[in-house]
Amino acid sequence: QVQLVESGGGWAQAGGSLRLSCVASGLPFSTFHMGWFRQAPGKDREFVAGISWRGTSTAYVNSVKGRFTISRDNAKNTAYLQMGSLKPEDTAVYYCTADPDRYVSARYWGQGTQVTVSS
Repeated sequence: QVQLVESGGGWAQAGGSLRLSCVASGLPFSTFHMGWFRQAPGKDREFVAGISWRGTSTAYVNSVKGRFTISRDNAKNTAYLQMGSLKPEDTAVYYCTADPDRYVSARYWGQGTQVTVSS
């Protein structure tokens, strides 16, 4: 079965950095678009970043543009989210996603990893 396993979450101070990783198994990784969503307490889940299967196209929610970078290594079946200049409002559970058609959609979800940013 398909598994997306996130790691790298944790605690950071405002202005700091974290890198999330997502290792995929059970799917042809290099043919799937990958993405990251997040859900903060009391808020709806939102799209954060997406990357095409070749890694040639990316998209970001406006609130993270210039601070977060999504990337992938198809040889390692791994997607990454490098997060910088973190803000308390980035605090959320971050989910890795995979979709065969669009990187703003999500057919498969990981279990999520908590990111907490303190001021």
